[in-house]
Amino acid sequence: MMSPSLLRDRSRRLRRDQTEAERKLWLRLRNRQLGDVKFRRQHFISPFIADFCCPEKWLVVELDGGQHVEQAKVDQERTAFLESKGYRVLRFWNNEVFVNMEAILEKIAAVLSDPHPDPLPSREREHR
Repeated sequence: MMSPSLLRDRSRRLRRDQTEAERKLWLRLRNRQLGDVKFRRQHFISPFIADFCCPEKWLVVELDGGQHVEQAKVDQERTAFLESKGYRVLRFWNNEVFVNMEAILEKIAAVLSDPHPDPLPSREREHR
């Protein structure tokens, strides 16, 4: 498990070296453009770093490239972990960003406007 300082350094590096798909989606999520909520990119939720996170709405958005085909089991475990911490997780393929951005934004907006289906009590969330 990485220390918080190593996670912070890694998340900074990932922000600096983001993929073209991440860059394109970030341009549409930043500055409260979607649902008037704040997203963070490369946000660490120890021991993981989420591509995009809206802590206020407990939502994680992950973009998956071709390498994720081989690591589907790892991604499922990661999603299960994040969900156990109270987050809802949306996953999209990188190529969807280029061919269907509006559908992605609509899906994210729909989840943002829906109450969490199984919210953790606020005290439990604070300690996770």
